[in-house]
Parts: sequence; structure tokens; C-alpha cells
Amino acid sequence: MVEKRWSYQKLPETSEDKQTVELLAQAINVNSFLATLLWQRNIREFDSAKSFFRPQLSELHDPMLMKDMDRAVERLTLALNRGEKILIYGDYDVDGTTSVALFYGYLKTFYDHLEFYIPDRYKEGYGVQKPGITYAAENGFTLIVTLDCGIKSVDLVAEAKNLGIDFIICDHHRPGEVIPEAEAVLDPKRVDCPYPFKELTGCGVGFKLLQAYNQYHQIPTEGLFEYLDLLAISIAADIVPITGENRILAHYGLKQLNAAPRTGLRTLIKSASLKPPLDITNVVFGISPRINAAGRIKHAYDAVNLLLCEDENEAEEFARIINTHNTDRRQFDTRITQEALTMIETDDWLKSAKSTVLFKNDWNKGVVGIVASRCIEQYYRPTIILTESNEKAAGSARSVPGFDVYEAIEACSDLLEQYGGHMYAAGLTLKVENVPAFQRRFEEVVSRKIQEEHLSPLVDVDMKLPLSAISDKFYGIISQMGPFGPENMTPVFVAEQVQLYGTPRILKEKHLKMDVRQSGSQIFSCIGFGMAHFYEKLLTGRPFDLCYQVEINEFQGKRTLQLQIKDIKFSK
Repeated sequence: MVEKRWSYQKLPETSEDKQTVELLAQAINVNSFLATLLWQRNIREFDSAKSFFRPQLSELHDPMLMKDMDRAVERLTLALNRGEKILIYGDYDVDGTTSVALFYGYLKTFYDHLEFYIPDRYKEGYGVQKPGITYAAENGFTLIVTLDCGIKSVDLVAEAKNLGIDFIICDHHRPGEVIPEAEAVLDPKRVDCPYPFKELTGCGVGFKLLQAYNQYHQIPTEGLFEYLDLLAISIAADIVPITGENRILAHYGLKQLNAAPRTGLRTLIKSASLKPPLDITNVVFGISPRINAAGRIKHAYDAVNLLLCEDENEAEEFARIINTHNTDRRQFDTRITQEALTMIETDDWLKSAKSTVLFKNDWNKGVVGIVASRCIEQYYRPTIILTESNEKAAGSARSVPGFDVYEAIEACSDLLEQYGGHMYAAGLTLKVENVPAFQRRFEEVVSRKIQEEHLSPLVDVDMKLPLSAISDKFYGIISQMGPFGPENMTPVFVAEQVQLYGTPRILKEKHLKMDVRQSGSQIFSCIGFGMAHFYEKLLTGRPFDLCYQVEINEFQGKRTLQLQIKDIKFSK
């Protein structure tokens, strides 16, 4: 096992910072450990603490602050007034399908001349593609609203214009040097966009357009807020920062997902055997893979139809289909991951490289992103998995914390046909004959730019916390700091000189279960998933430093505090 690095968050050091923490602790009646956690999250006084613990929808930014929003509202209004046929065009991943379900679902409540279109992952590929424009032209659509795609579709948007089709683009990916000449291009990552929050999902940008439309026409927003369960799923699945607007939207979206989810989501939650209350983690590991599986294995229409479905029996049938897709996806995922790891293990150059680029023409295109993530678990470095699709090599890239994989791919753009994405995840297409050259170039770029510390797994630790500081009240306040996710992660602590109490156990041959205590503390039960490798060392009885999170374990109706182990370091 690769040894993990523990990186401690900054603590208040100056007398001014310490005083800020002290005053905050008094103002909201918490101890200094909890006040320090808030200080680390940039919450420094009563008002910011109040809006952190009690997010309000009234604190959402004015959508009209987004560049081109006035033009988007104007063009959408014109289309609705004229009775134009509008095509809602989304991508096939979770963000794309939830975007379409939200935008189409809401507009459909008062407008009929609508259809949605999702490209086929295998026949068309990612984003705006020619078959979609041909479909729009042949069926009399005069406006296409793209969601979670379109920011780089310069030529296709121009081509559509010649066919009498206008575009409103709602995207959140990084733009290229040229912005498409659409009627409106909504993307907070445009350098000329003054919108204060830059990290919305594609679904979030679509939501802001509908919010602006309602605001302009003085339509109450309550009806739109009923779609926040879909928006929360896009935020969880797209691994965007859960700060600012995303945190408010996720907070209310999860509330709805738990209290009154739409029919399709309710059946999906049931078929995934998820028990409420659901949080971001449940969505990421329970709901997202199932929605994604539709587009990975067959067609994402199944996912959108489920999300829009209002009939219980119909929803159950769609959920059954999606669960079947998910089972197939798992089988592909397991087989291809094994093949990929074998390729690395049997090639000395690949084994010692700073990056992984693998290509095999018969791998399933739908699972290459998952396989890239699995390879990173074994070989911790930027990874690209490619397969053959439409006579091209196409695939997905995943990165490690601190390394911008999109930038590294951009440095190889002369070898590529198409690429797009974020710092930690991207998609790309190239000619099959260019794969070896790309593999070498990408390795050169990564070797030059990556720092040694990026190549070993990192555990971000908030602070050292003695076990004696943990209580039900302490956990209660921490749980109110959610929803947790990027830039507002579940707090991670370290307790030093911890001792084993009793004998540890191994569960299912890979998990570790044990009881621990520290001088002056009560005994705590711990669970470490995939941590059976510590078992032998623990039996020596040596004290150790425990890296952990605090959680609740529910067993036979009884709720008890439990520590989830993130890592263990034995005292020298």
C-alpha cells in the first residue's frame, strides 16, 4: 500500500485570529474546536455563521448578473410568445440528464412545443453534434437550448444559424478562445462574465435561466424550487465545490429529496435500497451511478424518462431498466479495470511513468471514466483510458488532487480532434494512429509539471482533536455543517497516541473493526473500510496516531457514535 500524506489545514496563529475564533465561539455558543473548524471555512463572525448553518434561498444571486442573461431571457420569451418549437439539448451524464429533466420538466408545465434531445454516447459522442442539428432542422425546431454543453461548438452553432436555428447555450465548462455566435452564451467561466459564483453545474446554469425568466415575467419562483432535488443530484455528481450558491441549492435540494422526491427519484431510491436521510455521499454512490448507467450502457433517454416520470408503475419499470444497466456497467467496469491494471503491471515503462494512458479498441466507452478512477486507486497519478469509437480513439481523463489534467491535455491539443472538461476530469477524442504520440507527449507534460507530492495520496486533516472532545453535542453541530463535499468536506481529525482496546477484527476479508481509547477518553468503536492491512501491526500493541471522522452507527434501532478510520500511523 502507498503511504498516505497527512496535510494539516491552517490553524489560527496570530493573536488577532485567535481572538476571532474566541469571539465566534462565544457568539454562537460552541467550543474552540468547532469555532476553529468554522474559521478554517472562512466563517469568522455571527452573520456568516448564521447563513452557513441556516442557508436561505433568498441569498441566491440575481441571475441577471450573468453575461448574456438578458439576451437569453429575451430570446426564450420570443420563442414562447411565437409558439416556436424548442429543442432542449443535454448531455448523457448525470449533470446533462438532470439539466434536461429540470429545464424541460419546468417549461412543460406551461408550454407544449418542446422536445428534448440527448446525443448517443456511442454514435455521436459528447456535446453538440451534427445529428442533433439535422434532427432539429428536419423537424422544424427554431431554437435549441443546450445544457451542460455547447461552449466549444463554434462551427456547429454557425452551421445551425444558416439553417435558421438559434442557440441559447447554458454551460459551465471552460470556454475555448472563441465563444460561439449564439443568441446567448451563459457560462460563469467566461472571462467576461461578472457573475459572482463561478462553480455552478450545467443544471445550475439552466436553473438560473429559468429563475431569470420568472423574475422578468414576475412569475413566483416556488414552482421552480420544486425541481431542486434534480439540481442537488447534479451538484453531488459533478463534484463541484459545495460552497456559496451550490451549498444553498444542495441544502434545499437534499431537503426535498428526503421529504418529497419526484416519483422517478422515489422509485430509484427504493430500488437502490437507500435509507433516508440521504446526503451527498448517498447521491454520489447510490443515485448517480444508476442515472449515469443509462447513458453508459444503452441510451440516456431512459434516465431522463425516469426523472420526468409521474406514473408509479411506469417509474418502477424505468427504475428496473436502469438497475439492469447498472449491473451491466459494474461487470464491464470490473473486467476492464483488471485488464487495464494488468497492462500497467506487465509494462516497465508504464509502471514507472508519472502518468497512465491506456488504449484498447474493444473496451466499453461508457465505463472508461470509472476505470480511470479505479486505476488511480492503484497507481496514483493522472490517468487517461481510451477506447475505439466511430473509428477514433475516445476516452476520459481523471486527475489527482493539485494537478490540472485539462491543462496537460490542452498542451497536447495538436494531436487531438476534440477535448473539454475541468481541472480533475476531462474527455478527449483523437485519431487512433496518434495514440502512441499522445501517450509520450502527455507523459512529458505531466513529468515536467507534476510535483512529487501530487503522486502520493493525500488526506486533508482539519486539526488534532483528542477523543475526549467528542460528544453527542459535538457531533450534532458538525452534522449541521453539511451538506459536505468539495471545499466543505466532512471534518477529518487526528488523535495522537491512541491505544487499542481489546482485539481488532477483520470483516469480509478487507474491513477493519476495532475499539480504541486515548488517555482520559471513553472507548470508541471504529470502522476502517479496506483497511485490513493494518491488522497485524495493531496486534503488536504499539500506540498509534488515528486519522478519523466522527459519524453515527445505526444498528438494530440503536444509534451510537463511531469513528470512521481514514488512516493510521504507528508511533516511531
